[in-house]
This record gives sequence, structure tokens and C-alpha cells, in this order.
Amino acid sequence: MKKVLIVVDMQKDFIDGSLGTKEAVQIVDNVAREIKKDYDFVICTRDTHYDDYMNTNEGRHLPVVHCIEGSEGWKLNPAIEEALSSRDQGSYMIINKPTFGSEKLVEVLKEADKKEPIESITLVGLCTDICVVSNALMVKAAFFETPVKVIPDCCAGVTPETHEAALQTMKMCQIDME
Repeated sequence: MKKVLIVVDMQKDFIDGSLGTKEAVQIVDNVAREIKKDYDFVICTRDTHYDDYMNTNEGRHLPVVHCIEGSEGWKLNPAIEEALSSRDQGSYMIINKPTFGSEKLVEVLKEADKKEPIESITLVGLCTDICVVSNALMVKAAFFETPVKVIPDCCAGVTPETHEAALQTMKMCQIDME
């Protein structure tokens, strides 16, 4: 597994649902094209909450119900699903994550790296300023000597300003912009 693409939370609720933005809608085709490129493996994360969301720490800070497991808003965008299905079987996986950064994602990458060293890790998706930056920093901490990249045109934040701020934070942490 030489080149890995991580697609963060390209779900309906973040694109055109309860937390959607026009910027998120605008990156869908870019992300779908990126998934179809020559990556050895693609990992999609899926923000996953449950009926008790409003009683969780996140729900108290962000009181907007979203990505409830099994709901329409929880599902990956159809263009993203189509791009994944165009890949060879076994060349991608989907990881549900209950919070911003995914410990399971890092574990999956570490296991894969033991079998065949990972040469580069690229991240795309939503939201740049919450889940993309969280996962990028976790991945960079776990794979300090591996090039970790983010593609700004395949990411969108809660606002354009916080998107740019997150990109700057990642640059300061030696995450490359492609």
C-alpha cells in the first residue's frame, strides 16, 4: 500500500443537509475525481452519531442533529459512492467515526504500514476546520516521516475563513498542500 487517500465525511448532512454549505456542494465532483485516481487504497470516514446525539458533549456544543446512523444524512453522497464502486473490490473501506478524529483510522493505517510501507497519505473532504484538520494532525503524528498532504480544492470548511485558517494550521504542522 504505497499511496493512500483518506476521504473525510463526504456525507449528505455535511454537503446539502442539516450542516451543508455551498462550498461543500462545490467540492463533490473534485473529490469523486480524486477517488478514481491511482491510489493503492482509499479510506472513507463516515461521521456517525446516534439518537442520543443531543445529550452528548458534541451535541451540547453543536446542537444540530446530523449524521444519525442509518439516516439519509448519514449516507455518503451518491457521486462519492459511485466513485468508490468504480474502484477494484478490496481497494477501499469505510470507517464509521463517533467524533472529529478517528483513532480507528490511525490503527488501520498502522496495520497496513506493517504489511507494506505507506509512501504518502492524502486527505480530502469535510469539514476542513473540524474533521479534516483533526484527522490530518492525528495521521501526521502517527506517520511523522511519511508525506501527508491535503488537497484544498477537495476540502471545504464551515466557512471560507475557517477553511483557510485550518489549511494554515496544517501547513504549520508540516502537512503539504497539493
